[in-house]
Amino acid sequence: MLEVRNISKSFPGVKALDHVNLQVRKNEIVGLVGENGAGKSTLLKILIGAYQADEGELLVGGESVRPRSVKEASDYGLAMVFQEQSLLSNLAVRENIFLGNEEPFLRFGVINWKKMDQAARVQLKKVELDLDPATYTDTLNFATRQMVELARVMTLEDRTSRHPIIILDEPTTVLENNEVKLLFERLRSLKERASIIFVSHHLDEILEISDRVYIFKDGKNIAERKTRETHVGELHRLMVGRELKGEYYRESKQATPGDDVVLSIQHLTKKGAYHDVTFDLRRGEIIGLAGVLGSGREEVCRTVAGIVVPDSGQVCLGDFQLPFGRPAAAIKAGIGYVPQDRGSEGLITYLSIGPNITLPSLGQVVRRGFLDLRHEKNMTVEWINRLGIKTPGPDALCLNLSGGNQQKVVLAKWLASQVKIFVLDHPTRGVDVGAKEDVYELVRALAQQGIAMLLISDTLDETIGLSNAILTMKDGRITQRIAAPIGKKPQPVDLIQHMM
Repeated sequence: MLEVRNISKSFPGVKALDHVNLQVRKNEIVGLVGENGAGKSTLLKILIGAYQADEGELLVGGESVRPRSVKEASDYGLAMVFQEQSLLSNLAVRENIFLGNEEPFLRFGVINWKKMDQAARVQLKKVELDLDPATYTDTLNFATRQMVELARVMTLEDRTSRHPIIILDEPTTVLENNEVKLLFERLRSLKERASIIFVSHHLDEILEISDRVYIFKDGKNIAERKTRETHVGELHRLMVGRELKGEYYRESKQATPGDDVVLSIQHLTKKGAYHDVTFDLRRGEIIGLAGVLGSGREEVCRTVAGIVVPDSGQVCLGDFQLPFGRPAAAIKAGIGYVPQDRGSEGLITYLSIGPNITLPSLGQVVRRGFLDLRHEKNMTVEWINRLGIKTPGPDALCLNLSGGNQQKVVLAKWLASQVKIFVLDHPTRGVDVGAKEDVYELVRALAQQGIAMLLISDTLDETIGLSNAILTMKDGRITQRIAAPIGKKPQPVDLIQHMM
């Protein structure tokens, strides 16, 4: 149904795609994997008409096409569900499903809402979603919004005679395990009426849901595998050029915490979020918070970072009691927050690396009221080298960096401001497997330097692997503290029984 022949694309100083070839057959799910910067995103944007290839050919149903816009790509049956989602929160589900395609429901310039409701229900039924089409999108959780996105792209069936080809970009990034399971059930059902391209950094998910997988590296698709004939270790080796290390989380480098308490949480309570949360964090210690969605762990972390205001309780750094609702005070006290959404909360992506690194510590680069650009550049180059940030130079926009390198910039800005405590909120979310290893290495190095960390991870394996101790949470309360020393790590089942 879809064939990519020798597609190439270059940007200034970068060969993003180098003679890429792949095929997507009727009613199959094809996985795409590769490190950040391997060329996957560029290819997807060419498929949906956002970018134009420099050379090569794109065939849909055997016909050579060259979509020059998202609208034109949809006419050929190509549509994409974006990682960041593209629904408008102030519109109802029905309006989002038919956004830009309202003409069938217009009569004398007025929308026939009843007719649109009926049509929306048809689309929602395709993804097995029982939902009132008049529901406003901002009231839905992420997983439900994703199903609405799938319903929206499936309108292709009614708008074109082409076989639908749906592109899913990191669809499971913020989903809980039960939500991933539900999504996969829906995709297997949709596979009967569409072809699907599935992009993910989670290699186990790629193997579970895909029929075949293409591996990208340095702008080339270097290999193709049938998923039933490969395994995570082989995919990892092909992607990053080395074997998956047995000591993935660098357990042997786990630091022994000091005796001194650097952060003391005392009886934190916020109605509807968490209740009577109390624990201490020691110098060089990593404490992981484990819990399902709604357990309160995210809200606790954002309270420590000065973002969420509790109803009662204290956050103390030595004799200093942190004022609530003041992120600037948390930063001044030496707390650095690495948010799960680095694009909107961790970085100013349309600025270059330098200003992003120096923003929390402007006092270091200001001389007599003026910004010392030379000193800022030198400082930026120093952190680029120290953290191994892959970039054309210090003036590169953060927007153009891969996820792993963006995360390193977020870490660099806090290290430059000499924080003593990190709040790591899903630090490897949207980061490829090779870059994850870099983050793990850095986390270990920081702990050995005495920096304490509060950690929330996407997986229990990561929480267990990185932490000295784990606090399980359920319904806003801490239910258990579980030690995780070197050589005696708990199993996920040991945590789950205190989370559910």
